Amino acid sequence: MAQGRFITLEGGEGTGKSTLSRGLGEALRARGRDVVLTREPGGAPGADAIRALLVSGDAGRWSAMEEALLFAAARLNHLTHTILPALARGAWVICDRYYDSTRAYQIAAGGLAPATLETLNALIGAPAPDLTLVLDMAPSAGLARSQGARAGEDRFEQKAIGFHERVRAEFLAIAEREPKRCAVIDASADAGTVLAHALAVVGQRL
Repeated sequence: MAQGRFITLEGGEGTGKSTLSRGLGEALRARGRDVVLTREPGGAPGADAIRALLVSGDAGRWSAMEEALLFAAARLNHLTHTILPALARGAWVICDRYYDSTRAYQIAAGGLAPATLETLNALIGAPAPDLTLVLDMAPSAGLARSQGARAGEDRFEQKAIGFHERVRAEFLAIAEREPKRCAVIDASADAGTVLAHALAVVGQRL
């Protein structure tokens, strides 16, 4: 059986993760890969129900710790019902956000201790991705792109620009700390250029 691969796409709001996910999926399927496209929060029935709690409503609806716990519950459901079965059959899983988003949003920008994520990941048995593509662009440009793109799912977009700047800085710091797993892609380029860069990285790394 072919070996499954786990690719995650990370970045701030409006950086084009969903567009890149679709492009990568089409390109890899054209090469004969079994590809599963998924996202967080969501990707399984229980996780989708939790998503509605996390991405809608007032920006201050949940504390950073409450968010981290909800994300972990959704992630466990997602892993159990979608990601791990797909990897076990040899599929390539492309996930729009994963635990690096918790590190950026709830820890770096939200103020939680780094050990929080380590504890939650250990509790749910969250595997590390084989490759993480970090889509990077100025938060102001990303927020302008994402405005109105997901009706009713703008809870995080409502947060202050300083919050989003801390998110961006942490994603770049993650990539610097883990260069073997992560690659940074300039998300301000057009979609075709971003996809070409991503495919080049996938070809080199996987």
